[in-house]
Amino acid sequence: MQRFLYSFLLYLSVPFILLRLYLRSLKSPGYRQCIAERFGGFTLPANFDIKKSTIWIHAVSVGEIMAASPLVRGLLNQDSGTQIVVSCMTPTGSVRSRVLFGNSVIHSYMPYDLPGSLTRFIKKLNPNMLILMETELWPNTVHYCHSSSVKIILANARLSEKSAANYRKIASLTKGMLRKIDFIAAQTDADAIRLIDLGANPERVEVTGSLKFIVDVNKAAEHEDEVFERISLSGRPILIAASTRLGEEEKILYAFKKCLESSAELLLIIVPRHPERFDEVTNLCEKSNFSVQRRSTTTASFHSSDEPIQILIGDSMGEMLSYYRLAKIAFVGGSLVDTGCQNVLEPAALGIPIVVGPSQFNFATICKLLEEAGALVTVQNEDELAMQVQLLMANPEKQKLMADQGLAVVKRNQNALPALLDIIKKVS
Repeated sequence: MQRFLYSFLLYLSVPFILLRLYLRSLKSPGYRQCIAERFGGFTLPANFDIKKSTIWIHAVSVGEIMAASPLVRGLLNQDSGTQIVVSCMTPTGSVRSRVLFGNSVIHSYMPYDLPGSLTRFIKKLNPNMLILMETELWPNTVHYCHSSSVKIILANARLSEKSAANYRKIASLTKGMLRKIDFIAAQTDADAIRLIDLGANPERVEVTGSLKFIVDVNKAAEHEDEVFERISLSGRPILIAASTRLGEEEKILYAFKKCLESSAELLLIIVPRHPERFDEVTNLCEKSNFSVQRRSTTTASFHSSDEPIQILIGDSMGEMLSYYRLAKIAFVGGSLVDTGCQNVLEPAALGIPIVVGPSQFNFATICKLLEEAGALVTVQNEDELAMQVQLLMANPEKQKLMADQGLAVVKRNQNALPALLDIIKKVS
């Protein structure tokens, strides 16, 4: 009954969904594209073979796409006879998926969780298996795949206490959904316990670790151009503020100004989380009286003896690892505002000391693990951020110790992929 009420309310919200797409498209035109796909109107590409086994992997946006990357490659290497469909919900996720996988997979937007949209999509794809990444739990998606005999795996599953509390408000719907999932590969014991508490079958839940620990650092150097070379050759110490959010850049600029008092040569690289904010963040830096360049247009040498460039805006997609490779210290964004922190494992895998704010719920367990190992420091505000960066700049030995500890944590936690591939083989 709850699922029917959920579906009814979702249908009523369609006009508001379309309005939201339109409003978001004003800043990010990608939201105007593939509207039909969001309602199940997916056109099969010419290379799709209906007779072949099909695995459908859903990863909502960039972070989930990155987490799914080793899984996709593992499946492709394991069985060339299986075709893979990767769906997402955001334009940035779509772009990242196409960059990472090219023509080796079939790309689509995920249909909204509407009965009609989903049944059209499932009938057209006829998948053998659906792999949902992390927390992409949608009642109708699970129901209609289950009723169509599609095997369902929740992979790299994570569930914060905050999210679990929300699911408890719809306990009957949540339990019914979880009971239809064939297997859950949880990141941690805490995630597994929360999912079982909500109704998942304990016999179908296994802790496998996080796919996000699998970071191919060699990918960073593949497409680096002369801009990265010029920055590297400048020899300047570099602080990166990665995946920053609205309301966070002002705090970072405040901290950076303080850091310049003791480290005048320090170069700040700011990489906003969302491409539609590149112009906004550039304007903010210029209005704050900093000398600013953009990665897409810069011709500067970045040598401190030349015209002093203080900030580089990373206005590009798919180059985060390359930006990290340049840095001495990494601040990971989404943490000085209440959005839960972005991926802290990328700088850890590259051997960079990590500083984050107090909002860490997206990576709570991993942040705790890195902090306990001495690879990560939590700051409460912009004043503490400035102080911590200054302390690290003045202490290269501390930088190296944090870097080594981060690398050690990453290396100890890279068994998630073989465990997940075994589960997929067992379920199929």
